Amino acid sequence: MADSGRSRPADPDAVDGRTSSPLTGKKRAQQSPGLRTKYQSSASDHYFRKVTLTKPTFCHSCSDFIWGLVGFLCEVCNFMCHEKCLKTLRSVCSCVTPTLIRVPVAHCFGPAGQKKRFCCVCRKPTEGNTALRCEVCELHVHADCAVFSCADCRSCHLDGTTEQDTFHHHWREGNLASAARCEVCRRSCGSSDVLSGMRCEWCGITSHAACYLSMPPECTMGRLRGMMLHPFCVRLDSRNFSKMHCYRIAENCSHDLGTHKHTLETTSCLMLLTQTEQKHPTHFLKEAALRAFYLPDNPQDYELHEIGGQQRLHSDDILNRNGGPDNRGSLKEGGDSWMLRSKPQDTEVIKVYVGLKGHTHWWTYHYVFSQMSLRQMNQTRLFVVENRNRAAQVSLLIGGLPPLLTKEEYVTMIQEHLKIKSECVTSVSLLDCVFSGAVSLQISCFSEAERLYMLAKDTAVNNKTLTSLVIPDIMHGILGDMCPLLVFVNPKSGGMKGRELLYGFRKLLNPHQVFDISNGGPLAGLHTFREVPRFRVLVCGGDGTVGWVLGVLEAVRHKLVCREPPIGIVPLGTGNDLARILRWGPGYSGEDPHHILVCVDEAEEVLMDRWTILLDAQDISEDGKDNGFLEPPKIVQMNNYFGLGIDAELSLDFHLAREDEPDKFTSRFHNKGVYVKVGLQKISYTRSLHKELQLQVDSQNIQLPNIEGLIFLNIPSWGSGADLWGSEVDARYRKPSIDDGLLEVVGVTGVVHMGQVQSGLRSGIRIAQGNYIRLTVSKPIPVQVDGEPWIQPPGHIIISAAGPKVRMLRKSKQKQKKAAAAAKDGRSESPSSREGGH
Repeated sequence: MADSGRSRPADPDAVDGRTSSPLTGKKRAQQSPGLRTKYQSSASDHYFRKVTLTKPTFCHSCSDFIWGLVGFLCEVCNFMCHEKCLKTLRSVCSCVTPTLIRVPVAHCFGPAGQKKRFCCVCRKPTEGNTALRCEVCELHVHADCAVFSCADCRSCHLDGTTEQDTFHHHWREGNLASAARCEVCRRSCGSSDVLSGMRCEWCGITSHAACYLSMPPECTMGRLRGMMLHPFCVRLDSRNFSKMHCYRIAENCSHDLGTHKHTLETTSCLMLLTQTEQKHPTHFLKEAALRAFYLPDNPQDYELHEIGGQQRLHSDDILNRNGGPDNRGSLKEGGDSWMLRSKPQDTEVIKVYVGLKGHTHWWTYHYVFSQMSLRQMNQTRLFVVENRNRAAQVSLLIGGLPPLLTKEEYVTMIQEHLKIKSECVTSVSLLDCVFSGAVSLQISCFSEAERLYMLAKDTAVNNKTLTSLVIPDIMHGILGDMCPLLVFVNPKSGGMKGRELLYGFRKLLNPHQVFDISNGGPLAGLHTFREVPRFRVLVCGGDGTVGWVLGVLEAVRHKLVCREPPIGIVPLGTGNDLARILRWGPGYSGEDPHHILVCVDEAEEVLMDRWTILLDAQDISEDGKDNGFLEPPKIVQMNNYFGLGIDAELSLDFHLAREDEPDKFTSRFHNKGVYVKVGLQKISYTRSLHKELQLQVDSQNIQLPNIEGLIFLNIPSWGSGADLWGSEVDARYRKPSIDDGLLEVVGVTGVVHMGQVQSGLRSGIRIAQGNYIRLTVSKPIPVQVDGEPWIQPPGHIIISAAGPKVRMLRKSKQKQKKAAAAAKDGRSESPSSREGGH
């Protein structure tokens, strides 16, 4: 269970609406602890006091409005509730929450999004640029509060040989959608005003804090269970690796967070002890100090020490010195700071948890006590594990190597650059494709795996930095009838929308099945799923990203158990022509990630042709004869279309402009504006393309008309959704389809003609239709394949079918209509979304 009740001590400003820092709230709440009437809740260990309300306030337990002027505020965690809710309170105070966590799991903090959320520590809104969020679960905190959050993140894999029988709910408090309903009483449990309500981070069910404990503990994974990679099916020896490493998350905030932690704890302690009035007994000072750092222990078990003199201060000492003429040892005029230290005990009680399933005769105890921090010692867990001396098995994927080398050459290369210890590497597997080379290393030593992981990130081969990823082991034998979804997200596509989708899919699914394609490419995900008998793929990016995934899939298909996984698309690019004809829409506009996954689950499978283009550059004479090679032949794959002439030249100009200033090309609207600009610059451009090309379609010579651009279509969408072939019926040609095994050959006469096609006023010039194309180019000419342009030297170009058809996912029409209706009504987020819209 994970209750995010970890929070900071009370702030009276939270009652009257004024804002202040969490540290100021801590100081005020602890200034005079002995002067208030307290209402301690034995069931949840809150320290309540009665307060007068000066603004509209909502109860954190039932989320209802608190009528009247009286409320009850916890001095430790700022929890506010009705008087009637004190009797049924289930939310645990932050001072005892760490003691309820059996297996601590660290959070992966990163910068938060722009939407309003409530901090799970101080229970205040997370506004501004100082907010953080966990990249794996739904914990939202201020940067100052992150060090006080409890290590209760989702456990997404089995570590080592750990086994479990039952999969339980993982509850998180607050930040529910406003329309969320309690699964028990069916009343509304969501709130946009306070941190209230509970939600399971796996199945997504929601409940009141007073109702969730009455639900069955076993989690069924919810609506997405069919595509979820169950944590019990993933095994990973994660010792020596942080959660950032295991989930392939960029470590942007970890250093700053660790640096801030020491400063925050020191400052809090100094403010607490130096600002307290001298007349308070030492017992209440120790009680306030323990409460400030959420330690639920007895104050009598601790004592105060002056740092520097190490002089022990008892209650009588402080009372006498405060009243005497010489008060050098008082808290106000004494040393710079004071230390709270536990007293030596005759007997110690240590809680030890069972770490492995089963009964054996030989056990060993593993525990670490911290001598530096009482809070760290409070969160330490001791486990008894079976002493089997099991060898480690860590799988590392080293990418970024030169492509198309032999296994011996790769082994020699990594031995030269990484200095691997052969006795620690049990196996080396080759993962090579035309895009880049990679090797998979099985390592039997944790320290050697960590060394290679860190060293590879700082190593460059042929001026290209290597990538290193920790690969989990998917136990495919227990997947059953599940068909997990492998997700690739290009965070650089669609501005910041790609990053938000990456975060949304990580928290809705198992993060081990969500891959940042900019970190290691598609090869890492396909290698992870290599032994999964049945899975689907979701690509979030533009047409270029989809082509990248399809190309790598074609190269490593023979190493996969599931050789033809169907592929769905979330359009994040500029044109998104393939996504349009598969009904995924012209572009991503902020749809709820949960709704996207449901659409993928209900999508239908269709087949699509893929084509191989052989570019053989040769010196062609005027009579068409070959005079020699200009450069080695090149082979590329085509999914959408292949263009020569004016349309490829516009794509090349756009590509060069984006390379010069990549930071400006972050929105679809700006990108299309640049296309219009470069098109207007070419409006007077003339080129007699029919004089520079010779075309053969199915071994028949085709006479070209006077055109400036020649385009070969595999899908009935071109240039951001334009119908270049047209809808008119012609008895000479078949109706175009993505799986008919034919290419449509179309010509355009210039930029004006292309603009008319884009606006729907005209269509292109139909030239031919066939499945084998041969072109002879006499001069260098701009070409583009699926939006990737370059200048092609003269020579021969051959287009033919590329092996078997690929399986794609097409969105069902019914889901498409529902999505359009929801967008029209302004309901873009699903009530079942576990974050209420990411």
